Amino acid sequence: MTTLAKRSLSLLSFIYLIAIALAQDVHDHGTEEHVHDHAAEAAAEEGDAHAGHSHPETAADCVASDADDYNLGLRIGAIFIIMAASLLGVFGPIILHRISPYASGGFRYWFLTVCKFFGTGVILAVSFIHMIPEASERFESPCIGEGWDGFEGFVGLFALIAVFFIQLIEFCLLTRLHKKQHLDAQEADTMASGATKGDIEQPQANHSSVEPAKFLDLSTIILEIGLVVHSIIIGLTLGFADGSEFRVLLIALVFHQFFEGIALGTRINDNKYKSLIKPILLGLGFALTTPVGTAIGIGVNMSSNPYSSSSVLAQAILDSMAAGILLYNAFISLIANEINNNTSFFHTSVVYKIVCFLSMYVGAGLMSLLGKWA
Repeated sequence: MTTLAKRSLSLLSFIYLIAIALAQDVHDHGTEEHVHDHAAEAAAEEGDAHAGHSHPETAADCVASDADDYNLGLRIGAIFIIMAASLLGVFGPIILHRISPYASGGFRYWFLTVCKFFGTGVILAVSFIHMIPEASERFESPCIGEGWDGFEGFVGLFALIAVFFIQLIEFCLLTRLHKKQHLDAQEADTMASGATKGDIEQPQANHSSVEPAKFLDLSTIILEIGLVVHSIIIGLTLGFADGSEFRVLLIALVFHQFFEGIALGTRINDNKYKSLIKPILLGLGFALTTPVGTAIGIGVNMSSNPYSSSSVLAQAILDSMAAGILLYNAFISLIANEINNNTSFFHTSVVYKIVCFLSMYVGAGLMSLLGKWA
């Protein structure tokens, strides 16, 4: 499992390095002529189609200055904000369950339900209203250079790559999980068969109790690895984000990390670990990945011109991939698992269904409304 996780992270790093290399190559070979063409075109344009954003409009704007909207203090604070949301999300259910087992129908039940579906709406709106348009603007930036303006589908392409990447990781991990489960079941059957044929009776494997415990433990680790991989990508995206995009994405990631932490913490509770060592390690592994990714993104952004060809292209690709990941999580992990494929949801009361849908719609509506100014 550890080897597979390392391979996944290596593949992610490889994709990122390729994007930087491509951007640098474009910058070296084709930027100069393209910049002059765009400078002439931009000089004839008036206004800004997106008043809330501060993207370069001409070649002259592709130079970093002290006046650039990059609040380092806010970004450093965001690292701790996201870490706090992640820690609260993952360790909250663990601690509360140890103190008092979870019971449906109480205040905690309704509070988490409203927040979960509200957060789903927020994540969807951030992807559609904020991340995708931002990525599209960056791909059209005069700072990128030639070769990237001949195809209008780069945003969708990289979002699709991210979706397939996350889905492939989940599939590989689940395949290994089911294979291990099948082998363990065969071993248990062999032991049981040998006990009936031997002269001395052997203790039979408790297939009904041991196997589900192994399955839950392994599935929890699978969930952990999946969360870690995409959290690093999203953390990098936040570190590269600028201006209003950063603030909007920060809000979305607070919800994102909090409710993914709740999902992981609840799964950890299902394992009924006797010791707290493994739950603590799993929780910390999740809570630290996005802040670490954010710190890396901030460091890279601070050490280079954020409007250089490679930086703008890296931001465009990361925005696209983050949008794809957020959409995948919202539709698959939240909407599909919590509503469409959840048979118990269809048997809940009408009031419960109304609360869930309204919470999701309000979250999406409020975040979409922010798109007018952010």
